[in-house]
Amino acid sequence: MTLLAVERIKLFSTRSPWWCMLLALGLTIGITAIIAANWDGSPMPVLGAVFTHTFGLYVIMVMAALAVTTEYRFGTIKSTFQAVPDRISPMIAKAVVVVLLSALVGLASSFGSWGLSWLLAEDNSDLALTTANDWRHVAGVGLVFAAGALLALGVGALVRQTAGAVSIILVFALVVESVIAFIPNIGDDIQKWMPFTVASKFIFGDPDASAIPEGAGPPAIGELSPWGSFGYFAAIALAIYIISLVVVKRRDA
Repeated sequence: MTLLAVERIKLFSTRSPWWCMLLALGLTIGITAIIAANWDGSPMPVLGAVFTHTFGLYVIMVMAALAVTTEYRFGTIKSTFQAVPDRISPMIAKAVVVVLLSALVGLASSFGSWGLSWLLAEDNSDLALTTANDWRHVAGVGLVFAAGALLALGVGALVRQTAGAVSIILVFALVVESVIAFIPNIGDDIQKWMPFTVASKFIFGDPDASAIPEGAGPPAIGELSPWGSFGYFAAIALAIYIISLVVVKRRDA
């Protein structure tokens, strides 16, 4: 519990996490509000309320990476490892704090977006959370934020430099996963198994078809079920984080 308290204090003693949380909430809820207010008059589906969750996800991943790279930048990680020589315990405590915080921000952004959509959409008859899929579309955002934060922590611990870690996260998520589809013959097959593409299947996959106009909605992604997609994304995040723990344990601070 002491390590958890220490990591919580270290995280909230700087301004960057506060700005990242505000930006994540502002982007997702704000853009969703604009979409809902300008919906075309047809019933707005639940998917429309969480369509912008990726904006917040990327910001929260940047926050998670900063949680560890900032310590390397200012040298405070050395004091931490001197106080707790096994090194693994403080890294796990940091992960617990950051992952739980990220999950809460994800839930706040998704339910905030859904609530504003309910208020602003001209026709909100399809926004009711009546099925398990509807709840997954909204509440599942918190799980994706948590897994994404764990992945970003692992990248940050491996790279140790803020610019490098943030660049890897954003370039891979925003550029590499899209560009890889242009590889002849095998690009589409590879893209289906890219982590962020698969994570989107968890949020958007298997929606209630009756609530979506014909030809709209997300395409089929890979062969995994929505929950299988989340398991795949979470497994990749956990694997990268475990690798980072091994590297942190063996490498000089």
